[in-house]
Amino acid sequence: MKKAAIIGAGIGGIASAIRLAVKGYNVTVFEASATYGGKMKEFVQDGYRFDTGPSLFTMPQLVDELFSLAGKNPHDYFRYQRLNIITQYFFTDGTRLTAYREPEKFAAEVEEKLGVPAARVKEYLAKSAQIYEATAATFLHKSLHKVSTYLSPDILKTLPALPALGLTTTMHAANAQAFSDTRLVQLLDRFATYNGSDPYQAPATLNLIPHLEHNIGAFYPEGGIYAIAQSLVKLAEELGVRFKYNLPVTEIITENHKVTGVRTTAEVFYADLVVSNMDVVPTYRRLLPQIKAPEKTLQQPRSSSALIYYWGIRHSFPELHLHNIFFSQDYQQEFRHIFQEKNISPDPTVYVNITSKYTPTDAPPGCENWFVMVNVPHNAGQDWQNLIRVARETIIQKLSKVLAVDLSSLIVTERVWDPVGIEADTSSFAGALYGSSSNNRMAAFLRHPNFTSKVKGLYFCGGSVHPGGGIPLCLLSAKIVSDLAPNPNSA
Repeated sequence: MKKAAIIGAGIGGIASAIRLAVKGYNVTVFEASATYGGKMKEFVQDGYRFDTGPSLFTMPQLVDELFSLAGKNPHDYFRYQRLNIITQYFFTDGTRLTAYREPEKFAAEVEEKLGVPAARVKEYLAKSAQIYEATAATFLHKSLHKVSTYLSPDILKTLPALPALGLTTTMHAANAQAFSDTRLVQLLDRFATYNGSDPYQAPATLNLIPHLEHNIGAFYPEGGIYAIAQSLVKLAEELGVRFKYNLPVTEIITENHKVTGVRTTAEVFYADLVVSNMDVVPTYRRLLPQIKAPEKTLQQPRSSSALIYYWGIRHSFPELHLHNIFFSQDYQQEFRHIFQEKNISPDPTVYVNITSKYTPTDAPPGCENWFVMVNVPHNAGQDWQNLIRVARETIIQKLSKVLAVDLSSLIVTERVWDPVGIEADTSSFAGALYGSSSNNRMAAFLRHPNFTSKVKGLYFCGGSVHPGGGIPLCLLSAKIVSDLAPNPNSA
């Protein structure tokens, strides 16, 4: 049986392991840390449980598909529910808006709270769906670097839609043209942060993202986001996949431009196929010194990162939901700080995720577990200790004012994760959450492909390569790798 070695047990690596095992490979996953999950881990501190990384779950069918491929019933491993309330929004003028699951109800809420006609909101969401339907099969489910993609029947959907995709304008410009209410524009611009980009630079094609959340829906996995990784690792192990933890790969071994295996700190493992789920930059810099790196690709501008405070809160807030957004006054200034000035805005938008709203055991009775995040630049040598201190004071002051409490007195336990820690813990280059940003119209084509023509048998998955970061796109990168990999039973 042909062997496959996978570097990294992040969600893309786990999904690749499952798909390759189903395809007939003998799969071994090498993980540098003590457990699986990558950014998708969990920890318990002083009676509070926290998911460390991703907090929003969309497109659950991509997880279900992995179980179905293996001939299993997804619900025997993994359950989730669709959220009735997706996000609670708080604007600086005091407006509070609830994003309901039904597009019609959300549109009615926007009309009531912001004065924007519901019909125009529904029209916008319909266009978002149109962009997604025209592009997904070509741009997300397939490699953009294979001729076969452009010969596929799916391209017949994409080509006629090109003028409507917004490649020649920015996300913000398109939203500002669609709506005059600056609050609604800010809400829609926020979706650029889902892949670490700037709505004032990124192409309007990214306006397909609201479709995933407002038309298809947002979901909550039973047990929290970490349950996704737990269930998939269980499936992988049942398929015979072996996970080797605390075993960093130090080199991808090649011979005559063909991969032959990997070298770890303890052994040489021979393999017919290698998949790197590690960020593409350290993959080349550390593991492939013998290969000329694609410098133009590796030097693409980095995406944003995150500064996360995990707070155990000795109080319960009925006005908050699972996902909560407290907007800044000047969104353009906020993104200028992130991408041009490489620091944190004095008035950042604050995201608060509270899983104890759905899993009460995640916090003691009458308490809540807060995952508090602001978007920040990738690590470029900033004084993060000072930035962390100042941002903490700013966030506490902002949330205390909106919620009419002294928040600092309610924080009973705390942990912090910043870009330096993210890079150290996950090998994400410079702590960028999504590899390169999407801040130009050709960004999708400039991401590293899921293969390299320089080394036969070497593939790439995860958030730093095509089609991008976030749970759904990482899962799709694994699908693309599996589709590209040869049949192990062929000659």
